[in-house]
Amino acid sequence: MGRLFESVRKEFPFLVGTSALVWQILFFVIPLFCIIQQAFHGRFGEYFFPFFDSVFVAVIARSLWMAFSNSFLCLFFAYPLTYFLAFKAGRLRIPGLFLLIVPFWTNFLLHIYAWFFVLEKNGFLNTLLLSMGLISQPLSLLNTWFSVMVMMVYYYMPFMVLPLYTQFEKFDNRLFEASLDLGASWFQTVRYVLIPATLPGIISGFFLVFVPSFGEFAIPELMGGDKFLCVGSLISYCVLGAETASYGAAFTLMSSLVLIGASIIIYGALARSLKGRL
Repeated sequence: MGRLFESVRKEFPFLVGTSALVWQILFFVIPLFCIIQQAFHGRFGEYFFPFFDSVFVAVIARSLWMAFSNSFLCLFFAYPLTYFLAFKAGRLRIPGLFLLIVPFWTNFLLHIYAWFFVLEKNGFLNTLLLSMGLISQPLSLLNTWFSVMVMMVYYYMPFMVLPLYTQFEKFDNRLFEASLDLGASWFQTVRYVLIPATLPGIISGFFLVFVPSFGEFAIPELMGGDKFLCVGSLISYCVLGAETASYGAAFTLMSSLVLIGASIIIYGALARSLKGRL
């Protein structure tokens, strides 16, 4: 019994990790092989050729632009927000992070319907602008690309803030003091000291937003009012049809390959650009 207990104790970390491996195999690897099998069902390439049409290329391009725009906007707004939470918030740091995460505890559709009341013609935003005299008549904000991007940034912002925050927490504040004592301005300190130190968080957050944004389905569908056909919407239309499931699997593979290629290119450009300009 002693030897058995000792062997179990030594292999316990591996046994714990096995559950995650089994989960990956059951819910990622096997479904992936099913998609591949479905896509190549029938004659070779039969279900791929229709998607080389310019219409479907435009769908993929629109989704790439949506994902890139969302990632850039999230980074643009999240970096100063994370800076404030990490260095300036003080006792408000934990409540601030809590308020950032708490929307994930409610149903996603409730978030969308809440933004309906904000962006509709008689909603909060139009009422505010009218009362301030900035507009003379309500703006049509719903079912536009603007409403899609507002909802995308709102929903994916925590995916950018949290990786950044982990890097900000590791940052040594004495580097700020040393940089300022050596004559650097605050902007130069941020550019040459803070950004290089938080570069892993920038890249991690960017792709945590970029990858799921590419396949987003609900936000373009509901906030865009069926005006903007994206990758997620097209895949759902194909997969849910009994006679088009194989086309949906083929388009899933094609769009995934495009996403992987775009991610590699953007990663190289982002890393080179940030390191080259710092």
